[in-house]
Amino acid sequence: MQKESASNDGNLPLYLFHQGTNIKAYDFLGVHKTVQDGKECMVCRVWAPNAEEVSVAGDFNDWQQGEYPMEKISDGVWECILPFVMRQYQTYKFCVVGADGKQTFKSDPYAYHFETRPGNASKYYDIEGFNWSDTAWMKHKAAKKHYSQPVNIYELHIGSWRRYPDGNVFSYDKLADELVPYVKNMGYTHIELMPVTEHPFDGSWGYQVTGYFAPSSRYGEPKEFMSFVEKCHKAGIGVIMDWVPAHFPKDECGLARFDGTPCYEYSDPRKGEHKEWGTLVFDYGRNEVISFLISSAVFWLEKYHIDGIRVDAVASMLYLDYSRKDGEWVPNRNGGRENLEAVAFLQKLNESVFELFPEVMMIAEESTSWPMVSKPTYCGGLGFNYKWNMGWMNDMLHYMSLDPIYRSFNHDNITFSFFYAFSENFILPISHDEVVYGKRSLIEKMPGDDAQKFAGVRAFMCYMMAHPGKKLIFMGTEFGQRNEWNYEQGLDWLLLNKPEHQVLNDFFRSLNHFYLETAALWEVDFSWEGFSWISNDDYTQSVIAFRRIDKTGNEVIAVCNFLPVQRAPYSIGVPFEGIYTEIFSSDSAEFGGNGITNGSSIHSSSKPMHGFEQSVELILPPLSVIFLKCRRKARTPKKSAAITKTIKITRKAAKK
Repeated sequence: MQKESASNDGNLPLYLFHQGTNIKAYDFLGVHKTVQDGKECMVCRVWAPNAEEVSVAGDFNDWQQGEYPMEKISDGVWECILPFVMRQYQTYKFCVVGADGKQTFKSDPYAYHFETRPGNASKYYDIEGFNWSDTAWMKHKAAKKHYSQPVNIYELHIGSWRRYPDGNVFSYDKLADELVPYVKNMGYTHIELMPVTEHPFDGSWGYQVTGYFAPSSRYGEPKEFMSFVEKCHKAGIGVIMDWVPAHFPKDECGLARFDGTPCYEYSDPRKGEHKEWGTLVFDYGRNEVISFLISSAVFWLEKYHIDGIRVDAVASMLYLDYSRKDGEWVPNRNGGRENLEAVAFLQKLNESVFELFPEVMMIAEESTSWPMVSKPTYCGGLGFNYKWNMGWMNDMLHYMSLDPIYRSFNHDNITFSFFYAFSENFILPISHDEVVYGKRSLIEKMPGDDAQKFAGVRAFMCYMMAHPGKKLIFMGTEFGQRNEWNYEQGLDWLLLNKPEHQVLNDFFRSLNHFYLETAALWEVDFSWEGFSWISNDDYTQSVIAFRRIDKTGNEVIAVCNFLPVQRAPYSIGVPFEGIYTEIFSSDSAEFGGNGITNGSSIHSSSKPMHGFEQSVELILPPLSVIFLKCRRKARTPKKSAAITKTIKITRKAAKK
């Protein structure tokens, strides 16, 4: 027989949890301090609908099963009161006798802290009481809408950005001391953390999660992670974290078959398992799973002041046949391949998040052409405000890796993305996935000798900065990491002792700050008002030219030469009569280039070209991008015949 909750306010959270609308379920489920009969104690709650028995065990009772039994307080939620207050860091688990009769010790799905692997017990941790002092940042974030602000993201993996000489990983505190000033100096606006949520296997890079409410104990405790976020905010750096609601691992201590049956996962393995990844898929049709997942997202935004969430592997959620052969998937009720439950979940996720945190960045890693990913849910969109532009990434990395003699035959790789650039709110990513598994680091993707490799990276990055959309690169790219990323060791920072790598690092710093200072490159990123072609069809010479325009009409012209051949003279049409100045060049001598420059006095001529009345004659260095700005010449308006006649009559009358 079910009994009423031991807490006076337990009925409403319980009801909402079962309805799929308790978006702060972490306040109710899990282990929390409470007061009963005037005495402090602990209330423990867990969802295990098909379990036969559940009890709480831990180091406080030598892990004896059954000493603190739980009772059902609803159709699926179990509760008990521990007649004492747990100490900080005290370990515990739920001992679940499943419907299959098997006894399993399960970690708390709502735990705030965990043992460090290979241990997997939950740890009691009181996360309240951190004295946040990032008010100025929070006000700035609310006032400055990120859509029309510079967004230049530095993606990193905490355990391998930098390590101690003995190979030990940095703590959250040490990482903040080293990373924050570096990122600020380099001119990045945000950092994006590969999953910081607790996970048992290092080789999953954090993408197989067991602790959806816990920062990984590999690097410290929860309040140290809070301090890390706060230090970023005080330096004016936003923090984005990767979050994985697409799947979870099969570890016995985790969510898999939590009550002896498929509980968090779909029961049909044709929907509930990713064989390629060896993981299980969340059941997006189950209300309690919806409460769990949305609560996890809200938790990081509320408790850790996270500024953005990048939702991983969205495509795998949207398609029932994702990475499945015929006969290995089940069509939806309409006979289609779309996972309608996942679509509804993502829409509800974004609606719930934006209702509480309207200024947050919700980013989808979605690799297909699913429509309206970054459009509002009220018009049928998924409700994200950004989508990774994987098409642009694939095209450009393919193009830049080609021997230059083949680039003219692949010219659409550098132009096609502009034609759909405003169909979504895009982020242009060069992420960790592109520098592993034999894909090579960015600099090693470039063909040619070392000089051409470095020139190729510089030209590519300038093109990327000029292309509409926000920006993201993976750690190490900014100084020419040559080896593929290895999660088991730090980046090759010793490369900075080599002049060519230090100079490349200086280039990235200069380019990033040029981006920050040039509103035309970011203020109007998501509509045609911020972009206009000059020339996109010179495929034989692999040259393109285009304009980027800010809200007040100020603009910058980008001219890109993707062949290791100097073009001189090279003419392009320009929109204004005046004097043009080369304000940035990837070929600058200070960046290791040839030092070929067009100078600060490029006079336009009245020779029409590319649909404009004016044009300029340029020198295009090999493998380069140059940026031009115009000091417009004030034009004297032409006088009409009627006005001229009136003036003549007036002058004659004056003489008389």
